[in-house]
Amino acid sequence: MRVELADELQRLEDEGRTGVLHVGDGEFHLADGAIASATCSRTTGLDRLVVEAGVASAEDWERAGTGDPGPLLGRPLLETLALLAVFDAAYFLLPTPVVPEFRPAPAHWLSAVCTIRPRALVRECARRGDPDSGPWPAQLVDRAAVVPVRRIRRRRVLLTGSQAEVLAAADNRRSVTGIARDLGRTAYGCLEAVRDLTVAGLIEPPVGAPASDAAPPAADPAAAAEPPLRRRVRHATPVPDGDEWEPVDHELLTRLRAALEDLA
Repeated sequence: MRVELADELQRLEDEGRTGVLHVGDGEFHLADGAIASATCSRTTGLDRLVVEAGVASAEDWERAGTGDPGPLLGRPLLETLALLAVFDAAYFLLPTPVVPEFRPAPAHWLSAVCTIRPRALVRECARRGDPDSGPWPAQLVDRAAVVPVRRIRRRRVLLTGSQAEVLAAADNRRSVTGIARDLGRTAYGCLEAVRDLTVAGLIEPPVGAPASDAAPPAADPAAAAEPPLRRRVRHATPVPDGDEWEPVDHELLTRLRAALEDLA
């Protein structure tokens, strides 16, 4: 029988359950009803986030998974990244029409640093807005390639560091999920960057998006992007004002990608 995932999480908290709630392409790890960890096949795993942020090596993370998390638990940034990973997975999992299945299990080792109550999780996901609104519905996050426009209007565009990074990674092939994993960023953060870049006319609307969502009203692409965990650099991309359209300078885009790699 299908139940709302938020209601099921609340029920498990009320009962103080410890174990794993399997939901579609993801799962929630609970400790005494609180959420300690969450994963989703459409989002970047915490293992990738901690390595990219320099919190741990791949070997450190592997040891933690086999029962020796000791050194990692004392690193403050781990808690922040664990929270981001849970919110990231929940944003895509909560709207999913699935039949959740709970299985009792020992508490996840992350329960020592990450404790999220279901009500707080639901509030945060609601704050992020309707997953299926705007030019890039969340349902396309792993289904549609991110395609930069071939011709852009000649005007000044101000991008955040994360938006410039995502734009440089757009290659007509990778989805938002693929870009997020390669960059070591959250899927939600990259999705917001892609949405804003689409509104700014730098990314093509995705194939498969509803017609009503393909061309939303213009907005400041820097307004709602999730800040990157590391480089908080703003890239001003000056383009002469005017109404003409011109081809994208692919050589400049290649140099931009190389510069961003050097900053890593």
